[in-house]
Amino acid sequence: MIKKGVMPTNRKLRILVAKPGLDGHDRGAKVVARALRDAGFEVIYTGLHQTPEMIVSAALQEDVDVVSLSILSGAHNVLFPEVIKQLKAKGLKDITVIGGGIIPEEDIKFLKKAGVAALFTPGTHTQDIVKWIRDHVTPRSL
Repeated sequence: MIKKGVMPTNRKLRILVAKPGLDGHDRGAKVVARALRDAGFEVIYTGLHQTPEMIVSAALQEDVDVVSLSILSGAHNVLFPEVIKQLKAKGLKDITVIGGGIIPEEDIKFLKKAGVAALFTPGTHTQDIVKWIRDHVTPRSL
């Protein structure tokens, strides 16, 4: 899908996969990162224990189109909106933020209202994530 007013480009989508907060489990994030890479996207994985500031700094430095946040600790209602707030403060409003992990159904509506474009909970097939990105994200104009 081409967004209105955006010229098509041959540039691959660049996706930052990040683990915000103190969550020490990253197997799911690594599985998603690998699936995205195998689907032809450029993927940057930041590793564990990232602060919102670190994630936004990496997004800026890497010129990413998507920030994918993975969390299992339950701090998603604080950390996801904080990443979005800081992206906007840096003028990066056009970066799509998606998330995944252990996110209760009752929190999904709040997170979407806060600006998370899509949320993928346990059991989501990686191909569904790939398809959503292909259907909803185009490379940013840099």
